[in-house]
Amino acid sequence: MPKDEIQERYRWMGPILDKVLTIKQMVKICPFSERTLKYWLARYRATGLAGLRSKSRQPKNSPRRTSQKIRDKIVTLKKETRLGAKKISWLLKDQGINIHERTVGKILKQQGLVRKYRQYNKVHPKWKPASIVVPGKMIEIDIKYGLRLAKYCWFYQFTAIDKASRWRHLQGYDSAGNSNAISFLKDLIKKAPFQIEAIKTDNDAVFTNKYTGYELSKDPTKPKLHAFDILCHQLGIMHYLIDPGRPEQNGCVERSHRTDKEIFYKHFLKPKLVSLEEYQYYLKLWNMWYNDLKHCALNGLSPNQYLKQKPWMQKVQNVWC
Repeated sequence: MPKDEIQERYRWMGPILDKVLTIKQMVKICPFSERTLKYWLARYRATGLAGLRSKSRQPKNSPRRTSQKIRDKIVTLKKETRLGAKKISWLLKDQGINIHERTVGKILKQQGLVRKYRQYNKVHPKWKPASIVVPGKMIEIDIKYGLRLAKYCWFYQFTAIDKASRWRHLQGYDSAGNSNAISFLKDLIKKAPFQIEAIKTDNDAVFTNKYTGYELSKDPTKPKLHAFDILCHQLGIMHYLIDPGRPEQNGCVERSHRTDKEIFYKHFLKPKLVSLEEYQYYLKLWNMWYNDLKHCALNGLSPNQYLKQKPWMQKVQNVWC
């Protein structure tokens, strides 16, 4: 009995090669077709027994495979910008190269340029607040440790981000004090391209004394107000506070801080900066790049494009109508 496919095929070809039977006669008793027998005979006469072994029909080069030039461009953009697959696909689209984000992600994964995230069990809330689409309705403000100069010595980054347009304003300071918080708010109002109606911060002592100054007031009906709260009241801006220990309620600004940490402070910022003016200069350049960056939350628009094109106007008109 034949042990493999080569012996099995040669067993049916033997009488034909010995001219005992013709191909027409062998087809009547053989489970294979005349075309198959002729194909085996041609391969056997060309390369011998090795030609009877089955070969893979998989194409060596797929006609739909992404060209090497585009693959190299994707890898280069990833290393230069540190962006994800979706944003890289948008950058390529602006350059006239239409490629799906999942294809970009597959290429990055093959090159080992995709980080592995820890899996969490997502808890979907029963109630979800309505999304804010009009710029200036809610601004999230927070402070981030920026550049470390020495032990217990930092340059601090004050951040304000609009929840609707994701437009940001950054400013660097050498300390995180009340005077700098007030100065940052005044500078924000001057440079914001929209009217600010409300802001939201955490319970840091720079922004509020709800858990300190209120308790020190001798008269409970006249609590000691924080200077930041007083300025907000004078400007007609509502000041909201998140719950203690719930930074996810300030999710937009916290997520932007993660982008700052992973891209700006890790790859772009010079490590030997010692001047506050230099730090503020590089923060300004980084913020200009961020406001021109396409965002997933804006469906491929940058904050500046969102403010210019005003895609939320139709939604507002529908509500009022």
